[in-house]
Amino acid sequence: MKKSVQHSIYILIFAFVLQSVCTIPADAYMVKYKEDFYRLYHVHYQQYPDDCIENIYWLEKAAQADFCNPLYADAKIDTEKQWEKYRYLFQMHINLKLIEQHLRLGRTYDKQVAHFYDAPWKDEYVNDLNKTLSCYQAGLYYWQEAQLWAEKANASSFDFLFITDQQSWEDERERIKTGNLDYGKMLNREIARVTKVRNDFLAMNTKNY
Repeated sequence: MKKSVQHSIYILIFAFVLQSVCTIPADAYMVKYKEDFYRLYHVHYQQYPDDCIENIYWLEKAAQADFCNPLYADAKIDTEKQWEKYRYLFQMHINLKLIEQHLRLGRTYDKQVAHFYDAPWKDEYVNDLNKTLSCYQAGLYYWQEAQLWAEKANASSFDFLFITDQQSWEDERERIKTGNLDYGKMLNREIARVTKVRNDFLAMNTKNY
């Protein structure tokens, strides 16, 4: 499922990677660990599709990479239990950021309403809405992943143990636990809306315009 919903996105990501490889100097710093890739993720004040695609690429690499030694983690780690929870929180956080980036990318192609006077351009709008659906459907996959890692971080063995250097991650974990953060509900609502708008475009008769 993941491959099918992300096909068009990964084509764009592949093009970005090719461009990046051609511009990396020979003596560039070797990016290897999860923390290294995560530091390359950044949010612009005004974020364009290429910015989202770049961030998705770095976040995907971060999700797949190994963790660095605890000495160089993005939080102070003193015990093995802290190290374990840190890893769960990090994976949860990366998946949440991947959802955010797919939402941002999807919204650049989204259209709220299929107006009758848009009929002459219906094919273009349908193509854009298909991209939006791919982004939102990919977001559902990452939401499932985020929930799994949050559940691991919420284990009773971690009661009263907090990674204070990453309080925002702890807050995200707690919000998922209480249901105050529920991307699944939002994404399913948006998918249903976009599907309806796309179907409205598909039903249009362009011969009248």
